[in-house]
Amino acid sequence: MIENFNKSFALLIKSEGGFVQDPHDSGGATNLGVTIATWKAYVNRPVSVQEIKDLTPVMVKPLYKQNYWNPAGCDILPSGVDYVVFDFAVNAGVKRAIKCLQKAVGADADGILGSITQALIRQSNPMDVVEHFTEEKIAFYKSLNNPYFEKGWLARADTVESNAEQMVQNA
Repeated sequence: MIENFNKSFALLIKSEGGFVQDPHDSGGATNLGVTIATWKAYVNRPVSVQEIKDLTPVMVKPLYKQNYWNPAGCDILPSGVDYVVFDFAVNAGVKRAIKCLQKAVGADADGILGSITQALIRQSNPMDVVEHFTEEKIAFYKSLNNPYFEKGWLARADTVESNAEQMVQNA
């Protein structure tokens, strides 16, 4: 839903946390979930690690809207569903998030949020979509066979699902 971006963004930033430069993470220097490569592409110029350290939520919010919320079609999704899709788009890519949504509603998983997928979403109970989406997301994380990050990914999936269920109930 259009009006759910701000709340979804605030929850996402809590999940993403602050500055990290984990040698196990191929993204390199990251702050508020924004990698150095993502920021470089967004601002269309070279950036330093210090610039990444200095990022603020106000600075990165437009990037999240432009690169993840809008391409994932979150404005047209029910409250709660929009948040789980947005969060996973940031974490695993827009196309993968849409495919996960499609699997959750029984559509062909082609990564395109087309009219058939949209119709199936409208016909579905949002609470069921959140639950099935989370199951698909967890299956994806486990398929990566990455013990270093898996525990955190699974904890995040649980937190996101719980927050999304609250959004559905409050809609």
